[in-house]
Amino acid sequence: MFPVLLVCVPPLLYCQQFTQLTSPPLTNTPGDSRSVNIVDVNGDGLDDIFISNGLGGGQNNELYLNLGGLQFEAVQNAPIVLDNSPSDGATFADTDNDGDPDAFVVTWYGEPNFFYRNDGISEFTHLPDAVTGTTGTYSETAAFADYNNDGLVDVYITNSDGDLRNMLYKNTGNNGFEKISATWLNEAKPTRAAVWSDFDNDCDQDLYTTNEGSNWNSFYRNDGGGMFVKIIGDPSVAETIGSMTASWGDVNNDGLQDLFVGNAGYFQEKNNRLFINNGNGGFTAASTGPINTDGGCTYGSAFADYDNDGDLDLFVANGFCTGTIVNFLYRNNGAGIFERDTTALPSFQTPCSFGTAWGDLNNDGFVDLVVSTCKNNNNAPQTNHLVFTNQGNGNNWLKINLEGTSSNRSAIGAQVRVTAIINGQTVTQLREISAQTGYCGQNSLTAHFGLADADSIESMAVNWPSGLEQLWGNIAANQTISLVEGQPSTVQTPNVFIRLKVAPNPFGDSLECILETEKPLTDARLVLQDAQGRVVQERNFGKLASGTHNLLLDVPGLPGGVYVLQLMDKGSGQQAAVKVVK
Repeated sequence: MFPVLLVCVPPLLYCQQFTQLTSPPLTNTPGDSRSVNIVDVNGDGLDDIFISNGLGGGQNNELYLNLGGLQFEAVQNAPIVLDNSPSDGATFADTDNDGDPDAFVVTWYGEPNFFYRNDGISEFTHLPDAVTGTTGTYSETAAFADYNNDGLVDVYITNSDGDLRNMLYKNTGNNGFEKISATWLNEAKPTRAAVWSDFDNDCDQDLYTTNEGSNWNSFYRNDGGGMFVKIIGDPSVAETIGSMTASWGDVNNDGLQDLFVGNAGYFQEKNNRLFINNGNGGFTAASTGPINTDGGCTYGSAFADYDNDGDLDLFVANGFCTGTIVNFLYRNNGAGIFERDTTALPSFQTPCSFGTAWGDLNNDGFVDLVVSTCKNNNNAPQTNHLVFTNQGNGNNWLKINLEGTSSNRSAIGAQVRVTAIINGQTVTQLREISAQTGYCGQNSLTAHFGLADADSIESMAVNWPSGLEQLWGNIAANQTISLVEGQPSTVQTPNVFIRLKVAPNPFGDSLECILETEKPLTDARLVLQDAQGRVVQERNFGKLASGTHNLLLDVPGLPGGVYVLQLMDKGSGQQAAVKVVK
C-alpha cells in the first residue's frame, strides 16, 4: 500500500487524490515514449499497459502485464516488444473476434507499420502482410472502429509527412484488410489524431481528425453504406490553430458526445478548445473557462470521472514546450463547466508528456492515470513514465464490460447509458467504447461510471453497433458487470420488492401477467425482448398501487420462440423478469 496524503485547499475544497506509483519495472524504464494503451490483453480481468517508444533510429516498445495489487511484469520476448522501430500511436481491438484484443502500432521516419495478432497468451504474432504491409509510412496514430457495422473492426491511419494522405483499411476477416479508395480520403494534410464517435446518435461511427500547422481540422459524418460527408463551416473545424489531439465525451450529461480539441505549435503554446454538441448535427464553442485560456503545448488528452461524482473530467498532457512544462487536470462541476484542479495529483510538472489514458488498474472502482513522457529535445534525457494511482473517496461507482456477438466482439462503438438519482437529481451518463480516446491514447475498454451518493442504478441501456438496444433496471452500485450482446444477464439488484408471473406459459396472442408489488410503482412498463435482446413489444402502465395487478400485453402475430418479459419501474428502479415461450 502507498500512503495517502490528504491536503485540502479552500475554497475549491480539492484534495490530493492520487499517489505516484514508483515500483519497477513500469515506472523506472526510461524511454522516448508516445502512446499509452490500457487494455486487458490476456483476459484475466486486469487491465494491462502498452507503451510505444518513438526514438529516432528505433527503440523497442513496452508491454506490462497486470499481476494485481498494482504490481506489473514486463513482457520480455514477444514480437510486440522487439520491433526496434520508431513507433508512434497504437490501437487495440479484437479484429478477428476470437476473444482477445489485437494490436496495430504505427511508425514514423518512413518505416513500416506493425499489425500484431493476439494469440491469447500475450505473445502477439507479427503479421507483416496485414494492413499496410511493408509500405513505409510517416504515421502518427491509428484507430480501430467498425465504420460499416459488419461486425468487424476496420482501421484508420493518420500520416503527417510523405504524401500526407490518411488511409482507411476495411477488415475482410481472417486477418485480412483491404485499402479503401474514396474521394474523402484524398486530403493531403499533416494529421495527428483520429477519433471515432457516433456524435449524431444514428448508430454509425463518425470521424474527427486533428491537423497540425495552419490547417483546418477535418470532420466526416458517416451516412452509412461506407459513405462519408465532410462537415464544413461548423465551429469545430473553423480554426487553423494547429491541433494535435481530440477527445469525445458527454461533458454535460445530455446524451450527446461533446468534443475537446488540444492545440500546440512546435515549442509554441496555444489555447485549447471545448465544443458542445448542440444536437442539430453541429457544435457550439464553449467560449469561457480555463480550458480555452490556459495555453500549453497539448499533445495528449482523455476524459474520465476521476472523482466518481457523476460527470466526466479531463486530463491534458503537454510537451515540446519551452520553460517549465505542466500538465492540466480539469474537474467538471456537473454542467460541463470545468475548473483547474491543481491539488489532486502529487505533481503536475513533467519533462515532456505525450499520450495519456485512464483505467482502473487495481479494480477498486476508481480510475488511475498513465502518462507517457518523451525527450523534449534531441539533447534531453529519456525519462520514466508517470503512473498515478487513485486513492478514491466515498463516492459509488459502476463498471461494465461488453462483449459483442452480432457487433464486433470488443464492442467498439457501443454506447452505454446509466441513469441514477445523484444528489437528489435524475442523471443519465453516457460512455462510448473506443479504441482511441485521444492522440496516442486509449482508455480502458471497460465503461466506468461515477455515481456519487447513488447506491443503485435506476436503468441501464446498451446500444450495440449492430443496432440492438438492451435495457436493464435496478442495478446495485459498486460492482463490475459483464454483458454479452443479445443475452439476458443476471446482475446484482438491491431490495427487490416486485414479483412477476405469466400464465399461461407458453402463451398465445397475448401475455397475461400477474404483478405483485409491496410498494407503489410510479412509472411501470412491460418490455418483451426476443432471444437476441431486441425489444418486440412494450406497454406503459404508469402508476400502480401496492398489491396484486393483472396486466395484459398484446402480441398478435409474434413468431414462435423463447422471449424474456421484463417489468421495469423507472421511479424505483425495480425490475423483474421471466422467460416465456410462444
